[in-house]
Amino acid sequence: MWGLVREPLKVRTRMNLETLGPERDVADVVAAIERDGACIVRDVLSPETLGSLDAELTPLIDRTEPSGDEWAGRKTKRTGGLVAQSPAVRPVVMHPLVLGAANAVLGPFCERIQLNLTQLITILPGQAAQPLHRDRFVWGGRGTGFEGAGGLPRRIEPQFNAIYALTDFTTENGATTVAPGSHRWDFDGSEADREAQPAECVQAEMSRGSVVLYTGSVIHAGAANRSSSPRIGMNITYSLAWLRQEENQFLSCPPDVAKHLDPDLADLLGYTMGNFALGFCTSPEFDEPASRAPETVLGRQLRVHAPA
Repeated sequence: MWGLVREPLKVRTRMNLETLGPERDVADVVAAIERDGACIVRDVLSPETLGSLDAELTPLIDRTEPSGDEWAGRKTKRTGGLVAQSPAVRPVVMHPLVLGAANAVLGPFCERIQLNLTQLITILPGQAAQPLHRDRFVWGGRGTGFEGAGGLPRRIEPQFNAIYALTDFTTENGATTVAPGSHRWDFDGSEADREAQPAECVQAEMSRGSVVLYTGSVIHAGAANRSSSPRIGMNITYSLAWLRQEENQFLSCPPDVAKHLDPDLADLLGYTMGNFALGFCTSPEFDEPASRAPETVLGRQLRVHAPA
């Protein structure tokens, strides 16, 4: 499907998510994603990185109120705008294995990929399970919580997601539920009304510092937290650069912040052309009201990018 798989896909003989070691490469991740729609990679964040994330993100979580609706979770906190607020998050957004896999999965459908969302998801004790859904339906189509007209053809994969475990993910505390293989269902055709059954789902149990990776087409949800402690995950997602971002990065990380970022990260946020004629701007701060590449607003030169 995405061109990096080294051998024919192996049929899964039992319902689980493949767990890879941190030494595995992009091709290994893509093979698992192509087959199952999701996989886990162990221990991708070092103890030092986790310590920095804890120090910077805990105050943000403490200031965040639980969501105000049933779908997002009345006992779930969702904290966004992480690139601007946490320097420790920035290298995680650029994690080479995850970003490499995102480019491999999304690259066939775009010239560039972009950062779509940064969000801490803190599932508090007593939170019920979230409805199962596909993230791709934010751009239209069918799906619980995302009903809308139109939508992208099934052959186009619009999104690649990562949830980093900042606490252990267990069956008791709300480890993400995934329906392996559901990205291959004919969900814009004969299986449009098919719902994932409990026997088709598995929870992404993993240790703190690990990550679950999944596409925008796979059915998933946050599970119920039946424990006495919060489950904290950091959701970092990527999408095709010709789509509207789920989190508005230009407001969440405005130019006066973005100009101090590493250029590759600023580009990923969208401060560069999405393709030949997508994303130019005219700034009222310039004397000449001409169209310009976004980089110039940050005081940088136009960069030439290789395709994703």
